[in-house]
Amino acid sequence: MKPIPGIALVAAAVVATNALAFAATGLAVSSAPPGDLADPASFAAIADPQQRSAAYFTELGKVLTNPRCVNCHPAGNRPRQGDEGRPHQPPVFRGADGFGLESMRCSTCHQGANFEPGRIPGHPAWHLAPASMAWEGKSLHEICVQIKDPARNGGRSLDDLIEHIGEDTLVGWAWAPGYGRTPAPGTQKKAGALVTAWAQSGAACP
Repeated sequence: MKPIPGIALVAAAVVATNALAFAATGLAVSSAPPGDLADPASFAAIADPQQRSAAYFTELGKVLTNPRCVNCHPAGNRPRQGDEGRPHQPPVFRGADGFGLESMRCSTCHQGANFEPGRIPGHPAWHLAPASMAWEGKSLHEICVQIKDPARNGGRSLDDLIEHIGEDTLVGWAWAPGYGRTPAPGTQKKAGALVTAWAQSGAACP
């Protein structure tokens, strides 16, 4: 049996594939380095509104396909961990509410904040995203279509998505993940600006 590729490698491949596809239109994907996010204003040269909207989401995709997000949006019922997206150890599972099985709740180990001596990440609401929000292994286009579908995004409107990505503190953990974990690109404020620009420009998908 072949080993499952690490999520970091999968995420990089997804971003690279979508970047090449978007670049084929003759438009720059982003002027920001890999560890940062471009400002929405940097896409002003894209004249076509739909292509500019898709460019915003392509840039936001650096965050959405990052291990900090994908590890908690797994394709199955078991979370991933680390930059390489390895299966969670000890073996834990989603459970009926996303907070783990009755015999092993997420809060058993994950407390209200990162516990650096034990290198355990933490947040008061630590849990897996609902199965309907799983996007591990999906293309950026598939994630885009899914994330704006209320039937698959927790009933959220576009305004709700702006608040969720730009202000939710559990999402914000991705930029302060603690020892040994690479933060998501940019900042939550920059991600919020991109999702706002995307939503207000028609929420087009790349």
